[in-house]
Amino acid sequence: MRSQETETEAPHRSPVEDEPDALLASYRRRLRTFDLPVSRIAWAGAMAVFGLALVLRLWGLGSIGELIFDETYYVKDGYTLTQTGVEMDWPEEPDAAFEAGDVDSYEETGSYVVHPPLGKWLIGAGTLLLGVDSPWGWRISSAVLGSAAVLMLTFIARRLFRSTTAGLIAGLLFAVDGMALVHARTSLLDPFLMVFALAAFGALLVDRDRFRERLALAAARMHLAAETPPTLGVSGGLRPWRLLAGVLLGMACAVKWSGLYFVAVFGIMTVLWDWWARRTVAQRRWLLGGFVLDAVPAFFAVVGTALLTYLASWAGWFASSIGYNRHLAADEGVATGFGPIDSLISLWLYHRQAYEFHVGLDSEHPYAAHPAGWLLQLRPTNFYYRSYDHGENGCEVAKCGAHILDVGNPLIWWLGTAAILVTVVLGIVHRDGRAWAALSGLVGGYLPWLMYTDRTIFTFYAIAFEPWLILCLTYVLSLVIGAPDAERERRLAGGLFVGSLLVLIVMVSAFFWPVWTGQVLDVDQWEYRMWLPSWT
Repeated sequence: MRSQETETEAPHRSPVEDEPDALLASYRRRLRTFDLPVSRIAWAGAMAVFGLALVLRLWGLGSIGELIFDETYYVKDGYTLTQTGVEMDWPEEPDAAFEAGDVDSYEETGSYVVHPPLGKWLIGAGTLLLGVDSPWGWRISSAVLGSAAVLMLTFIARRLFRSTTAGLIAGLLFAVDGMALVHARTSLLDPFLMVFALAAFGALLVDRDRFRERLALAAARMHLAAETPPTLGVSGGLRPWRLLAGVLLGMACAVKWSGLYFVAVFGIMTVLWDWWARRTVAQRRWLLGGFVLDAVPAFFAVVGTALLTYLASWAGWFASSIGYNRHLAADEGVATGFGPIDSLISLWLYHRQAYEFHVGLDSEHPYAAHPAGWLLQLRPTNFYYRSYDHGENGCEVAKCGAHILDVGNPLIWWLGTAAILVTVVLGIVHRDGRAWAALSGLVGGYLPWLMYTDRTIFTFYAIAFEPWLILCLTYVLSLVIGAPDAERERRLAGGLFVGSLLVLIVMVSAFFWPVWTGQVLDVDQWEYRMWLPSWT
């Protein structure tokens, strides 16, 4: 899809007066910076999509009063973080008592955990808000942030593709997808990782556009004044959106270490964007200038800020005396006697232990899945299943079941997988930067898992990169609709096809709703929804 700028003549202005505006417009076109004001229609559409997402994620959120899947770890950890500042040990088999309201039976020793604390702090915040004795309190943070991610993706796609229609398509797809729904309705860590990575991507998009606008203005001004450009080019100046991205990426890492891959990919991406922009305006030393003026500051803005943010997430552990391995430096005989340094050494040694746990995790699990099958949803993760006989929990036939299967809408994921391949081809053939931007989150969120196929890993990790799969699908669907300057019949045909496909996708989501939300179904109805043998 291409954006168009409308140029209108100003009869009262002379050609000399028009020259600055024309030159600036020329640079802006070359740098692909276009004004796309947020109209009332855009806001109304975005709010409608957000409202749909919120309803789907909040409807019956507390209907299952049990800890679901890995909630058994993270909800209890989140609660003890709010009480003591660190995760605490619990007695054997504590879930039944916890679910019944006995929430203070945790022990007086810190718990060994292998994930950073931020995601659990967010879960704990929900228990403070709505009560730890309520399933709503366990899950409200996931539901609200999962809905916010839909709104973010709507505006991110709109900015990336310069199209309100594209933004609404992306938002709708994310709002109704099963994997996004299941994660937003349960308290695991991965959806928080996704939210912060997506927000960082959006911040870098804004930073990119603002830098290009500044570069266009500077290039036009120097051209008109016949000034000699600085040796290394124009400085990018203060870039608050890039700093914000660093904070958000640090928060992603503070949820799960796999956020590090997003730091690496997005850090490289933002520098490549700057290099391309400098080269486009014919800056003579664009590579050197980009390294000195962009790459080095970007390292400190993104990586340095992310590191400081990550360390800040451990504030509760630093402030405690009972956190697990809190005094490991002294225990290992490597303490320096200077408290702050010893705390950092203890944290480093603790991280080394956790890393060894992760790389050695190869125990068997019935829902472990090779990452090669994640995109096609070949082995989704079973989060919850209960079987009921006639008369139990509303079962009106001989046998019923209530199931929460973390499977994405098959049409979204299967078409999205094909769209990824198309996006790669178009990115190579047409050198389309939008394509590579849409692929960036897959490079950071998906490809690294192909290096760890010997570990026990699961399809539900795919939530971290799902927004970029949807961006690829949106990119291809936008091409099907056609460019704004395409013939009316062409756009009408494309729009009807895409509109019909979206209706079908929504219908498929409605069909799968019961197995995404734990509704009681008779066995026949349940089997109709198990489209692949590997889903059972």
